[in-house]
Formats: sequence, C-alpha cells, structure tokens
Amino acid sequence: MNLTTLAHALDLISAGHVTAFFLVLARITPLFLLAPVFSSKLLIPQARGVLAVALALGLTTVAAHGETIPTGTVTIVGLILVNFIVGLALALAIGCVFAAITGAGVLADSLSGFSFGSQIDPIFGNQGGTLTTVYSMIGMALFLAVGGDAWTLRGIDATFRVAPLAAPLSDGQLRGLIGGAEAMVGVVFLGAVEVIAPVMFAVVIADIAFGLVSRVAPQLNVYAVGFPVKIGVSLLLVGVSLPLIAGWMSGALQNAMTTFLQTI
Repeated sequence: MNLTTLAHALDLISAGHVTAFFLVLARITPLFLLAPVFSSKLLIPQARGVLAVALALGLTTVAAHGETIPTGTVTIVGLILVNFIVGLALALAIGCVFAAITGAGVLADSLSGFSFGSQIDPIFGNQGGTLTTVYSMIGMALFLAVGGDAWTLRGIDATFRVAPLAAPLSDGQLRGLIGGAEAMVGVVFLGAVEVIAPVMFAVVIADIAFGLVSRVAPQLNVYAVGFPVKIGVSLLLVGVSLPLIAGWMSGALQNAMTTFLQTI
C-alpha cells in the first residue's frame, strides 16, 4: 500500500466512525471483565485488550449502519456509559450461568469434605476446593463445547438491534435491565443446586445411614469410617453427573440470552 492509497483510506474515516468504534468498544469491554472465556486469567490483559479492539473494529460497521452518530462531547460520554451498561448486563447474564457451575463445585466441596484443602483456580485465580477447580475447568471446556463463545458474540450482535448504538436507554429498558440482573443473580444458587443435586442427595442419604449406624453401634467410630465413604460417593456421583452438565449449560445459556433480550 503506497502513501496515496493510505491517505485516501484515512480520509474515508470520519469522526463518526471513530466515535462509533469507541461506543462499540464500550459495549464489548464488560465481556472481558465478567463473561466466561473472555475474562479468563489464562489470557493476559494485553491479549484481552487486543481481542476487544479487534472485535470492536469488526462490529463497528455493522453496529453503526443506519445510525446517526452524535458529535457533542457530553452526548458521547453519556452514550459510552449506556453502551457499557448494556454490555455489562449481557456479560452478567452469561457470567451467572458459569457462576452456577462454580457454585456447584463449592457445594460439592462442602458436602464431601474437600473444602478442607484449597487450591488456586487457574482460570479465574480464585481460591477454592478441589472440586471447585474441577467444576470450573469442566465448565469452561463445556462452555466452549456447546458454543458459548458463539452465543456470546451473537448476543452482542443482537443488542445492536434491540438497543441501537446511538440511542439512549428508556426508563422501561433501564428498569428491565435492573430486573433482569436481579433475576439472573437469584438463579445462580438455584442453578448450582440443580447441577449438584445428585451428589447432594447421595451425601445426605449417606449421612442419614451413618447416623442410624451410630445409634445401633455407638462404639463404632462413624467419623473415621464415614469420611472416606462420603468422599468416594461424592467422586462417583460427580463422575456420573458431569456429562449431564453440558445439556444444562446449553439450556441455561439460551434462557439467559432470551431473558436478557426480552428485558431490554
């Protein structure tokens, strides 16, 4: 590319295109703060920054098509905040699905006794038990396997139709986003219980059985016998239930995306 061609290409870039780029970047940025895969600690900040800029460049033309981009400084700052809120709501909706998987691991650790030891989650850098780390890593792999990254990008593309790039949020849309965020956060614990239900049920049954044994044979050290049994039952049920998480996650992602788009 010679200098004349480069100068001609730069002339085609207007202030509106630059403003639209920053508005799109504001909507994409929350994905790299909350959404699974995109916010992973396995990606260094520089890599996440490059990915965010690349996605913003690719989506700017689509998002700004047919839009009248304002030029006022105050208006632009307000629109950047609006687009950040929309992206934050989407990232929260997707992140809550993954938080339910991690929460299931926390419950599994508490029920089985693995919470006595802690490890560092290599994906998000959080400290937790062994099964928390396992569920986090399995959840990340399943998120990619069911096309969660593609769902996320399609969700971002859909937001430009329901919440145009240069349009402020109405009071109804803002209330819908707040209500949707509250609903998604409330679903985290319920989703964790749904994922870990087989393990929870088996451990409760084992505790009841050992409680009855302790009444029949008080001389038996139930704690010494029951602790390894609970660990074995938990690991067995975790192995059996892990393949079922893929179907749950796929349905939860679709519900989260549908709820988000309906609330906005």
